[in-house]
Amino acid sequence: MSNKINEELTLERVIKARFGIDIDIRQTIVSRIPVGQTAEATLFLTTKKQLYLYVSGQSKLLLGDVRKIVTRMGLRADLYMPPKGRPHYFNEIAKKKFAEVFPGRTPLNDDDLSFYRTLVPYNPALISITEVKEGLIYRFDSDTNTNWRAAVKFAYRRIKTS
Repeated sequence: MSNKINEELTLERVIKARFGIDIDIRQTIVSRIPVGQTAEATLFLTTKKQLYLYVSGQSKLLLGDVRKIVTRMGLRADLYMPPKGRPHYFNEIAKKKFAEVFPGRTPLNDDDLSFYRTLVPYNPALISITEVKEGLIYRFDSDTNTNWRAAVKFAYRRIKTS
């Protein structure tokens, strides 16, 4: 039991240091499940009943990779949290990558940067989740046909209020 509490406290500290967000973990849904060959994820509920996914990997992860992981886990993302102190992180790096490909041109709108945003490094990643699509959370498993199998049943849907 104390190992689980230590993991939660460590995760809270890492999130505070990397993303600048004060989170109190109420319940861990899944802890450190594989979501790729070298990546693992922890899904948890906060005391404010918000669902978050924390993804980390040993190798380089891009925003496009993290988006694919979220989708394949059966989740719907609300917000991809930028690193602490850099609220426009994804656009900053996307503009740099765009400038590498098209040196004399500036992006006219967000559509010009949409592809380059997927190439932004994002490890570790913290994602706010709005919904568990089918009530099942999937994990990576190289032995199965689709490489993904159900890990846990969990129903969640956040309803936006004004």
